[in-house]
Amino acid sequence: GSDRSTVGLFTYPILQAADILIYQANAVPVGEDQRQHLELTRNLAQRFNARFGETLTVPEPMIVKETAKIVDLQDPTAKMSKSSPSGCVFLLDEDVVNAKKIKSAVTDSDRDIRFDPETKPGVSNLLTLQQALTGSDMGRIVDGYADKGYGDLKTETAQIVLDAVGPIRARTREFLDDPGELTRIVHQGAEKARAAATSTLDAVYQKVGFLGD
Repeated sequence: GSDRSTVGLFTYPILQAADILIYQANAVPVGEDQRQHLELTRNLAQRFNARFGETLTVPEPMIVKETAKIVDLQDPTAKMSKSSPSGCVFLLDEDVVNAKKIKSAVTDSDRDIRFDPETKPGVSNLLTLQQALTGSDMGRIVDGYADKGYGDLKTETAQIVLDAVGPIRARTREFLDDPGELTRIVHQGAEKARAAATSTLDAVYQKVGFLGD
C-alpha cells in the first residue's frame, strides 16, 4: 500500500553513492534531477572524512546548464525518458525513426521561434538540442529563424540530431558485430575498475579498523 516502502528506496541511494565514492571521482556528470542524489554522496564522503580523516574524494556535480534537462518531444512538461518511447530519441534507432519523432514534436499554436522554456517549452527544447549538438550561441540560433517557421526548426533540428547520432550508432554496431573484441574491452575495463576500487576499499578498511585480505 501507499504506507509501505520497499527496501530499495533506502538501499539504492547508498549503492549509487558507493559506485561514485569507490572510484574517487572528483566530478560526476548528472542531470538536474540527479543533483539531490549526488548531494547525498557528498554528505556521506564529508561525514566519513570528518570522522576518520581524509579518505574519500568529495565529488562535484558536473551539470551543463543549457542541457541539464532535455524534455519529452511529445510532452514538453516531462523530461525525455525511455519510458516514453514516442517522445525519446534512441541512439540506435534508424534515422527515419528519429527524424519522424523530431518532426512531429509538440510545439505550440504560436509561430514565433524564440527561447522561452516557460511559455514555449517545445520550441525551446528543439533549440536546446541544436545548441547542445552544435555548440552554437543560443542567440545566433534563434536569429537564424527570423524568417522561418516551425517546420524549418523541426527539419533542421532533426538533421543536426541525425548527424550527431549516426557515428555513435555505427560505432556501436561495430562493437556488437565483434563479440570477442567487446568482451576484451569489458574485461580490460573491469580490471582497471577493480584496481581503483581495491585501493579505496583498503584505505577505508584501514581507517575504520577492519582487517583487509
